[in-house]
Amino acid sequence: MHQRRRFRSLVLLRTLLTCAICAIALVALLSVHIRVFPSSKVPRFSDSYKLPTQHEIGFQKLSTELSWTQEVAPPQLFKAPPPSHKLNGARRNLDFEKLWKPPPTRDFVPCVEPSPSYSSPTESRGYLLVHTNGGLNQMRAGICDMVAVAHIINATLVIPELDKRSFWQDSSNFSDVFDEDHFISALTNDVKVIKKLPKELTTATRAVKHFRSWSGIDYYQDEIASMWEDYQVIRAAKSDSRLANNNLHPDIQKLRCRACYEALRFAPQIEAMGKLLVERMRSYGPYIALHLRYEKDMLAFSGCTHGLTPAEADELTAIRENTAYWKVKDIDSQEQRAKGYCPLTPKEVGMFLAAVRYPSNTPIYIAAGEIYGGDSHMDDLQSRFPILMNKEKLASVDELEPFTSHASQMAALDYIVSVESDIFIPSYSGNMAMAVEGHRRYLGHRKIISPDRQDNLLSETHLDWSNFHLKVLSSNRTMNPIVTVILISCSFICWCNRQGSPRKRKGPITGTKGKERFRSEEAFYVNPLPDCLCQRESPTINNSQVLRICRVALPLLREWSCPDK
Repeated sequence: MHQRRRFRSLVLLRTLLTCAICAIALVALLSVHIRVFPSSKVPRFSDSYKLPTQHEIGFQKLSTELSWTQEVAPPQLFKAPPPSHKLNGARRNLDFEKLWKPPPTRDFVPCVEPSPSYSSPTESRGYLLVHTNGGLNQMRAGICDMVAVAHIINATLVIPELDKRSFWQDSSNFSDVFDEDHFISALTNDVKVIKKLPKELTTATRAVKHFRSWSGIDYYQDEIASMWEDYQVIRAAKSDSRLANNNLHPDIQKLRCRACYEALRFAPQIEAMGKLLVERMRSYGPYIALHLRYEKDMLAFSGCTHGLTPAEADELTAIRENTAYWKVKDIDSQEQRAKGYCPLTPKEVGMFLAAVRYPSNTPIYIAAGEIYGGDSHMDDLQSRFPILMNKEKLASVDELEPFTSHASQMAALDYIVSVESDIFIPSYSGNMAMAVEGHRRYLGHRKIISPDRQDNLLSETHLDWSNFHLKVLSSNRTMNPIVTVILISCSFICWCNRQGSPRKRKGPITGTKGKERFRSEEAFYVNPLPDCLCQRESPTINNSQVLRICRVALPLLREWSCPDK
């Protein structure tokens, strides 16, 4: 008798839990659905990242050539795009519409104003010199970190020196890549910034310091600030990853965002050219920006040789061995690929886009330098998606001439077109991909699709969700109908969250300690939530809470609802 009552109580508890989870999942599904499909309009330039007009910056050379945006195909295109009526017809197709819908934003907007207790710069204690390192986006993040560090230690920041010794050998100065005057004026209330060190201090003894990576405010207030007692000038030998990602004072985090997304604007000529490229891509309709990180330096550094000829693999190995500051020389390419450390090949990207059901007439901008192997590795992607564009196809040789020999400036053009694209797809999670993702999140969680590089067979979670829910139904015919509804709801929410919808920045991986614990955190510039984004109004259902419920409950529901085998 006692055993029977216990069984009934267990059944009742299971039923109540199932119903509760089902109700939450259904409400969340409806909430997400309403937010995901609010409008069919293609987003244009946002007010938060409005590129200057030609008149505003006086860049007359490009203003005379804006008529190119009215042409059906720029002169550099070998294959003309399909007629516009085909694209217009595709837009009316419901499946096509769904492909371009932005993810749910939950009304998050930038909120980077300092708190009432925030203090503007007082009398400077000394001067901070910064030598940046890495490519464009690594330097961008480092500069923003150094702005925050200068504020913490009450230093006058001298305009940073860009890396001229990296793999790309770019001779650009700060003013060649960024709007120097805007950078100085935008940070007036945060940090005093000057263009050059005062003459009387050019020969002064300076402390050269490698600031400790992923450090908190205490490190700078105690160890670094104490150096002012002996030196007037401190030089940071490297700039990347100098601040922790999480657990910093909110005002410092907001300052990093103001520096990155408001103060650090590209030089006028770069912004003008970037705007022109965006306008020309828009002439083909909504477009995908594909960061195809299949370049010589990436493949050599990562040791990824899948799909390459033996001669190409040997060339990459030689580059890695001859580059002194790349510490790892002996790399197992298959092991790298199995762990997801390799960029997708152009062929795999084409397979992925086809699997997600983008039509062959989708305009795609290739945000990359020279693709390793050229046409031999691009043919498959080109055959699937003929409208493959890049800087060289959208602009004339004369227009690109001022930027061509400067890798950072060319990368800046790709950055602008990627940030403004309707969809951004990175083939590798490098510095460029992470920087663009963070900027798109800051500007309203614009759509991002991130393929899983560990699954070469294209994971089901990356397929169109409407197709995935059929797979759930077909594979769970013996399952309780209520559980099936929950599975579909949770699958839909997961799919939305893989497209750039709001989520909090990830903390350290469980079990990691010391330096590895800080390294395992999601980078601050990949996701500025929660520090720099706020909600206009609180949603009734928090998707992250539903996901946590799903992770805990789904294994139990499967066990309870599926018959024993």
